Amino acid sequence: MKNKKLVYISRNYKGVSAGNDARTDTEILLDKFGYKNIGLKRTFHQNKILDFTRNLFSTLKGIIFMPYDGVLFIQYPTKKYYTFLCRIAHFKHTKVISLIHDLGSFRRKKITEEKEIARLNHSDYIIATNEKMADWLKSKDIKAKISSLDIWHFLSDKEHSMQPITSGYTYSISYAGALNRRKNAFLYDFIPYARNFNFNIYGDTFDIPDTDNFHCKGYIASDTFIMTNKDDFGLVWDGDSMDECTGSFGEYLKYNTPHKVSFYIKSHLPIIIWKKAALASFIEEHKIGIAINSLKEINDIIASIKPEEYNAMKQNTAEVSKKLQSGYYLQRAIDNLHID
Repeated sequence: MKNKKLVYISRNYKGVSAGNDARTDTEILLDKFGYKNIGLKRTFHQNKILDFTRNLFSTLKGIIFMPYDGVLFIQYPTKKYYTFLCRIAHFKHTKVISLIHDLGSFRRKKITEEKEIARLNHSDYIIATNEKMADWLKSKDIKAKISSLDIWHFLSDKEHSMQPITSGYTYSISYAGALNRRKNAFLYDFIPYARNFNFNIYGDTFDIPDTDNFHCKGYIASDTFIMTNKDDFGLVWDGDSMDECTGSFGEYLKYNTPHKVSFYIKSHLPIIIWKKAALASFIEEHKIGIAINSLKEINDIIASIKPEEYNAMKQNTAEVSKKLQSGYYLQRAIDNLHID
C-alpha cells in the first residue's frame, strides 16, 4: 500500500453502546494506522432523521473526496450505499477492503446467501472475523482476497488489576450482554447447576430470581466492569439448551466472533466457550480459557482447575488484552492482505 492514500468514511452512531464499540474502535485504529476520514466527523445522534441525514451527507462527501488509486476501508454491513461506494471507488481505481462485522444471510436471514456473496464480490479484499468465517466465504466462491481478524479489538483506557488466586478458592463466572429469553433461554435451566461456583449475570433486567450461587447484577458500564469485576471466567453461550448452543444465535457462534469475548479478555477474564464455536480454537491455542461441549460439564471442570493453572490462564489473558488494545489483530489482518 506504499504511496496509496488510505481512507474510510465515518458515520453517525445511534449512541455510544456495546453494539457500536467494534465499529468506533475500528475507526480509531484506522486513524492510528494512517487512514483518513473523508466523510463527516463521527457523531452519536439518536434521532432517526439526523442519523439518516448525516450518514447520507457523509457518504456524499466521501464520494467527492474519494482518492484516485487509493484504498477505501469499509465496515460491512453498511445500512446503505455499499455497492455504490465500491463502484465509485473502482471508477477511481481505488481498492476496497471490507471488514465484516455481521452476515445478514446467517442469523437474521435478511438476505439470501447468493445476494450477500454477490454484494461482497464488489470488494477487492475482505477481512473475515475468524478463520471459520473465512473458510465459509471461500467455499461460496468469493472473488476477493480474504484474511482473518481472529478476534475483535477492544479499546479502553481502563485496566483490570491482576489478583492471583490460592487453594480453597471458589470461582465465579460472569455472563454479560443483551439478555432476552429467545437468546439466553438456557439460563433458566442452568440455575440448579451452579453448585461449586458463583454465577453472575450482567445486563438488562432479567426475570430470574437470585439463589445462593446465581445472581443478577443488572447493567454495568463496560469501563466500570473492566476496573471492578472480581469474577474469574467469562461465559460465551447462546440458545435454549445447556447441551449445545442451539437456535439461530447458537448456530451463529460456529462462524461469528462475539465482541463479548474481547470484552471479557479486556477485563482479564479467561473464557469458557462452546467447543464448536468459531473462537474455541483461538481460546485453546492461546491458553486463555476452556472449551466445553455442555454446560453440565462446568462443575467438574471448575473443580479440577488448580490455582497455578488458573493463574497462568489469567496471565495469558492479560497478554492478549494488550494486543486488543494496540489493534494488533486488525493491523495483522490488513498486512496479510498484501495489498498492491
